[in-house]
Parts: sequence; structure tokens; C-alpha cells
Amino acid sequence: MIEFSGVTKRFRRHQVLKGIDLVIERGQRVALVGSNGAGKTTLIRCLLGEYRHGGQICVDGLAPRSHREQVLSRVGFVPQLPPPLRMPVGQLIRFAAGLCGGEPERMHQVAEQLGFDAHRFRRQPFVRLSGGQKQKLLIAVALGRDADLLVMDEPAANLDPDARHALFHLLAERQERAAMLISSHRLDEVAPLVNRVVEMDQGRVVLDDEVVDTVEMTSRLVVGVEMGQREDAFIAALRQWGFLETDDPRRWTGVIAGPDRLRFLGMVSRYAALLTRLDMREASDTENVDVA
Repeated sequence: MIEFSGVTKRFRRHQVLKGIDLVIERGQRVALVGSNGAGKTTLIRCLLGEYRHGGQICVDGLAPRSHREQVLSRVGFVPQLPPPLRMPVGQLIRFAAGLCGGEPERMHQVAEQLGFDAHRFRRQPFVRLSGGQKQKLLIAVALGRDADLLVMDEPAANLDPDARHALFHLLAERQERAAMLISSHRLDEVAPLVNRVVEMDQGRVVLDDEVVDTVEMTSRLVVGVEMGQREDAFIAALRQWGFLETDDPRRWTGVIAGPDRLRFLGMVSRYAALLTRLDMREASDTENVDVA
């Protein structure tokens, strides 16, 4: 579906991309990872037709630079940094839907799933929304349409746990019929969402490998944490994940989205010296639990 052949990009004397060769098929969910400056965002902008470049990029045989309208009509894009738009929320949704031939109400529905009431904020300028609200709206615009190529740059960076779980559900609905390119500088943020990892370093692909695809994006994990002694910083971190204190003040319980397990364990690892017990099990389909 997507083919990069010898793609290069130079900004004056600085060679940012140094011959990228990649093929991404429908149904593949690719994590594009690497440190800042590795070339990830530049490669994405070339894919979206924003930059002239060396080599070739094809999306089902179409070059994004010369067939930009046709290619972008199939792309759902979530940028890392929200654009400084002063357009009101309602007008922005109507404008975006008009560009892609989509339905504004579908975008409203996706925003609501993510926990953002776009109708309520319809007159609010986009730039005056909070970081999380902007991210939810941008995701709603990208996923509230029939796109078979999803390009997302740090899509869950500003999302609360509930919104992250909703995003995982939305991506799960598309995983068979769309190709996904998810960029991040941290693999643990996106690893459970993907079935392939491409790592870039200094403008080159240094790793391209398939990963075990066993985590259901819609799964939920029931988690119990017990600490030897109460620690305010650890308790504050658990509360951010929606955990609740039990009858024992040292034990806390909560539910997290399955794809968030690495991210959660990364947080818990900072307080490993306090832990006396950590329980984690997958919730059944019939179990009535709310995701933290």
C-alpha cells in the first residue's frame, strides 16, 4: 500500500533522510520510533506531500507530492503538535468533513467517545482548548472518516486513561482494513498497538522487525498494587490512573487498558522499592469494570 524507495531529504547542508526503503501493507500497524532528530517527522511530512524529496513514495501507485488531493483524501492524520488554529470547533469540524467528503456528525461521535463534547465547545476557538481537548478533537477528525491510511505522530501523548482506552477501541475497529503508521520517540508508548517496529537513527532505518501480536487492543487488566508503606508521590501517580484505595490503606486497585500495560509498569517501576505485591489479570468480556 505504501512504498518508500530510496527516499532522501536535505535541508541546506543537513541530510535528514539518507535513503529510506520501506513497504507497508494494509493491516500492518507500524511503530516508527527513534530519538528526536532521527527523521521520523520529516519522513511523515514527505508521505503527506508537504516536502519535495529524492527517491520515490507511492500510496497505491500515487505519488503524494503530485497527487496530493487523492492521497490525502485517504489519510487520517494526527499531528504531534496541534496547529495554532483560531477557527471555532464547530467550523473546524465542518471544514474538515468538507475536505474529505466526511460527515461532521461522525466526527462529533468519535470526539464524544474520547470524552470531548464538541457540540458544547462548538463556538470555542481551537487555540483556546486545553492540550487534551485539542488532541481528542484532532483524533476525532482523523478517525471520524473513511480513511484506510492512518498516520499518527504521538497520538496518545496528551490523553487521559479513559480517552486512551477509547482510542485503542477505535484503532481496533480499523486494524484489518487500514494501514497504520504510529510515530513515537518511546517504544513503550506504542508497542502494544503495533505488529511491526521500524526504528530510525540519523536518517536511516536501523531496525525493521515484526513483533508478537498477542495483545488485544480492547482488552482490560484488573490491577492490584500493595506498598510496604504509604508514599504520597506513588499514591498521586496511582490516582492519575484512576486507582482507588481499598479497606487496607496500603493496597490500591484499578483497571487499565491492555495496551497500556508497559506504560503502567514503567510508572510502577519508579516505585519498585515500595512494592510488596503487584497483581495483574485480564478482565473477562462479561466482567463489569471501568477502565482507569
